[in-house]
Amino acid sequence: MRFATFELDGKTVWGLATDKGLHAVDAATLARYPSLKAAIAANALTGIAAALKDSAPSVSLEDAHFLPVIPDPEKILCVGLNYEAHRIEGGWPEVEHPTIFARFANTQIGHREPLIKPKVSDMLDYEAELAVVIGKPGRHITEADAMDHVSGYACYNEGSVRDWQRHTTQFTPGKNFIGTGAFGPCLVTKDEIPDLGPLVMEARLNGEVMQHTKLDDLIFSIPRLINYISTFTELVPGDVIVTGTPGGVGSRRDPQVWMKPGDEIVIEIDKIGLLSNTIVSEA
Repeated sequence: MRFATFELDGKTVWGLATDKGLHAVDAATLARYPSLKAAIAANALTGIAAALKDSAPSVSLEDAHFLPVIPDPEKILCVGLNYEAHRIEGGWPEVEHPTIFARFANTQIGHREPLIKPKVSDMLDYEAELAVVIGKPGRHITEADAMDHVSGYACYNEGSVRDWQRHTTQFTPGKNFIGTGAFGPCLVTKDEIPDLGPLVMEARLNGEVMQHTKLDDLIFSIPRLINYISTFTELVPGDVIVTGTPGGVGSRRDPQVWMKPGDEIVIEIDKIGLLSNTIVSEA
């Protein structure tokens, strides 16, 4: 099953995504589950998909105005330096625990929405990442039980303003400029992908492959991340874990590569989707 959050007739709605288009939930369902996050929390996706699968699409995939998959997460928890090639290219030491930092919901954009280069920096970098969406709440979740708490997956571009990221040892400023976190186009439910490991993830800037990896190259696995994070905070439905980027980021290239207005950045993950955004300057 695939689900998307999108704009229809000037309103934020959500629904099933198929090859035919996006099928918005009806008014009664939207009143009961006003967001995809609410439906995930109620474990209602299977029934809703069954009700919508034979309906006429509300809008075609080509004409749809996608919004972030989960526009209103309680938490977005990002993982730094979680692929060996990226750790090595940055000269970072091996660590015993994952590097975790937060991203704010108001930094997110959807598929085909403009990714904004801030006026205060020319160092806007791409980061291809797998996003994991939590489906069931929990604290102190064991690694053995961790995948039971996952609802599904999506593509994420964790756009990073590198000079602001490196003002201090804390990443938060450079990771939270408005309009720099692309998330989409759809949530792909966990049952669609029994094994993430062999899937290939790529970032392509203006058609050129910049990052290429298999998801089994993660240093800290998804179960380990869920175990670690749930030890210090409660994970709740709709929370997003952005699991890290591989080697090939622009800041570590020689010469360095920065996204600039007019560029197109594409993040693609096998079986999960293709997330595309064009860069614009901050107004």
